[in-house]
Amino acid sequence: MASAPTIKLSMIEDDIAVLTLDEPDKGANILSRHVLEELAAHLDDLELRSDLAGLIICSGKPGMFIAGADIREFVAAQDEPKEVFVEMSSAGRRLFQRLSQTPFVTVAAIDGICVGGGAELAMWCDRRLMTDNSKSQIGFPEVKIGIYPGWGGTARMPRIIGLSNAAELICGGENVDGKAATALGFATDTVPTADLMPAAVALVRSEKASQSYLVDRQRWAAPLGMNDTELAFLAVTSQAYIQQQTKGQYPAPLAALAVMLQGANLDVNAACDLEANGIADLFGTPINRALINVFFLIDRNKKDTGIEAADVTPRDLKSVGVFGAGIMGGGIAAATARRGYDVALNDLSEEYLQKGLRAVIEEVSYDKSIKGPSINKALDVVPHIDGTTDVADLAGCDLVIEAIVENPDAKKQLYAKIEPLLGDDAILASNTSTIPITRLSQGLARPEKFVGIHFFNPVRKMMLVEVIRGPETTDETVATAVAYVKKLGKYPIVCNDGPGFVVNRLLLPYMNEALELILEGAPIKQIDRAAKSFGMPMGPITLYDVVGLDTAYHAGGIMKEAFPDRVVESPLITAMYEAGRFGQKSGAGFFAYAPGQKSKGKDDPTLAAIVDPLIRKQQAFSDEQIVDRLFLPMVLEATRLIEDGIVRNVRDIDLGLIFGVGFPPFRGGLMFWADHLGAATIMEKLKPYESIGERFRPTELLKKMATNDGKFYD
Repeated sequence: MASAPTIKLSMIEDDIAVLTLDEPDKGANILSRHVLEELAAHLDDLELRSDLAGLIICSGKPGMFIAGADIREFVAAQDEPKEVFVEMSSAGRRLFQRLSQTPFVTVAAIDGICVGGGAELAMWCDRRLMTDNSKSQIGFPEVKIGIYPGWGGTARMPRIIGLSNAAELICGGENVDGKAATALGFATDTVPTADLMPAAVALVRSEKASQSYLVDRQRWAAPLGMNDTELAFLAVTSQAYIQQQTKGQYPAPLAALAVMLQGANLDVNAACDLEANGIADLFGTPINRALINVFFLIDRNKKDTGIEAADVTPRDLKSVGVFGAGIMGGGIAAATARRGYDVALNDLSEEYLQKGLRAVIEEVSYDKSIKGPSINKALDVVPHIDGTTDVADLAGCDLVIEAIVENPDAKKQLYAKIEPLLGDDAILASNTSTIPITRLSQGLARPEKFVGIHFFNPVRKMMLVEVIRGPETTDETVATAVAYVKKLGKYPIVCNDGPGFVVNRLLLPYMNEALELILEGAPIKQIDRAAKSFGMPMGPITLYDVVGLDTAYHAGGIMKEAFPDRVVESPLITAMYEAGRFGQKSGAGFFAYAPGQKSKGKDDPTLAAIVDPLIRKQQAFSDEQIVDRLFLPMVLEATRLIEDGIVRNVRDIDLGLIFGVGFPPFRGGLMFWADHLGAATIMEKLKPYESIGERFRPTELLKKMATNDGKFYD
């Protein structure tokens, strides 16, 4: 059965055609093979006409122009010979290039997201208009999946906006809005949404009269004409910046820069040929496959309701209460208020409440353009934020999130006060990071309305939120929590109850093993360096200082109680805790921190007095051994999560670790990385360490997979 058409032809005036993209039954327009074939067929017909002054390309979806190419079609070609992908790239470019060769003016009228292949389609038009809608953004995110624009982006963009600007846009992979795109010269103008089509018609008329688009067609097809000194300077400065940002672990930005520099003084067709050959070298590499996997993890999460039942509708929340005005509570309140909810922030302490309220208002009213709080934004949001020290003021909230100290007794005492005040349909949630929801729900009158909603610190930056269902939590409660988290613009993963849930349960073996390595003679700096070389944003020892050794000490106690056979009670963390060395917050942990410079720790000569007496033996480790010691226990614990039924899908593990603790995206996720190694290889790697204890002994699931040559992603 033929697919319903995506592109519709109409005439806005007698001599101006409009092609409107509106993919049926989809929230976004995607440039799949059949859509490209439709575009080619329309151009075949339109190019034969002698009565056209212009063609306008627009979208029928408000706030959405084109979301890019169909990644699944690219994945299907990953194992094809290089020549196949070179031709895929060249064919797409030749199609779009026709927009710059028609006997009439072509204008892209952009309202909404215009990225990847969509930005390349717009780029090949003679002119581009964008709306002032905040959703209207253009960008080339291809480097985020390990490639670069392959339909002419690296060749034509430098000719339109300049090589330096194009390098920044393409190598950085970030979007820019209409105002910035106009300043760059990508867009001719930025107009109100209601004026987009009239402005596009007027632009066709003015270009037809002035013929300036023909001048630009010639200019943008020619070499840039830059001298060797200019190119060399741009190469050195850009390469240094990219290397600093990527730490050499993401090859696509450097490859994109190289192809732009090499093509700068060629004609556009030769530059496009360079592009097609270069991108084919990146496509299908392990890093490309890993980053595409991350793309699919995010895409799956966006569609996941958090429950298996299809007939459950999440409740519509209007007001959210947050108990606890500290760092976490304040962060949750700010994230919630920013998305238009009415928020009641509660704390028993007036002092902490006022401090928390100031922080919330400052965060919500922050304006990037002025790099500080905006008075107008503050005036808009203040009426929707209420501060109170009276628990009764939370009575009318649809959802109440508790974010107090990680102490089960304190939390349960608070629930006893709050729950009787709430409406029958209201949801009570805990932001606990480790305490089982089952334990916290004991004594509640409505445990079916109780759920864990675990945000990560700092809430403003961290995209992951764990939604934890207790034994009696209903599907409606879970679905409502998931919908709420998604409205905040974050990624919720739903898991069943258990100590540490998903992320902290997997993080603990990694952190715990780092302490054991110290006690076996591994230098602290080598441990951190090996982890960072693997791709972690910081080493585990530095992470202890950032999280707080007091927090780690208490969390470790909970996990030790739950898993005594494989959680080591480290004498080192106990000694650090008793010495008051809590990390950045106290000015000293494994490193020393000067006041106001918490982000950078320095060596502390006083640390040896605590560490040295506890070292059990002195031995040398290779970086590979340290990586195995840190990450193999994580893989084993992940297999236990699967065996215990804590996670619904192994992909939730990978999404959780990437966005919860910064597991390197270029490895695709913990389980994706494990599949890349292979279960049999992991079994071999574990053999030298099995004598250490249970935490290094293969699980039944891993043994089965090694025997059957299975994959976690299967």
